[in-house]
Amino acid sequence: MTDEAVPELAARWRHDGVQVIRGDQLDANTAQTPGMERAAAITAARNGAQKIWAGTVTIAPDAKTGAHHHGDLESVIFVLRGRARMRWGEALEFVAEAGPGDFIFVPPYVPHQEINAGTDEPLECVLVRSGGEAVVVNLDIAPVEKPETVAWIDPIHRHP
Repeated sequence: MTDEAVPELAARWRHDGVQVIRGDQLDANTAQTPGMERAAAITAARNGAQKIWAGTVTIAPDAKTGAHHHGDLESVIFVLRGRARMRWGEALEFVAEAGPGDFIFVPPYVPHQEINAGTDEPLECVLVRSGGEAVVVNLDIAPVEKPETVAWIDPIHRHP
């Protein structure tokens, strides 16, 4: 690299490099599902992100979202505060819970519903998806009355 190239790169990286999005600058004008409030931090439109979408989600105490999926996107939910109860499946027939510090992985096209299992504090999570756009497909699903509890054990740690 020549000395002449350094100022050009510096000028480029000044505006096209790292971005810090403050917590009070999140954008609530993103795809929503009844029962939750999503706020976008990283998107194609806001930051030029092509391969990820990131933001926050808040669910009021003792509340639940409508059933939905996110098309061909993978989603990761990190629980910051509260207790998340996740239901999924064609009739939301499966259920698992996660607490602060836990990660939840939702594969593409999986119908799911987030529930705040707590009655006295909001459920607060960080959400990351594998595309730069906010894809949300809200569904009209009649859930089963008693879902099956599923405890996931990854294949690496599964006992024979």
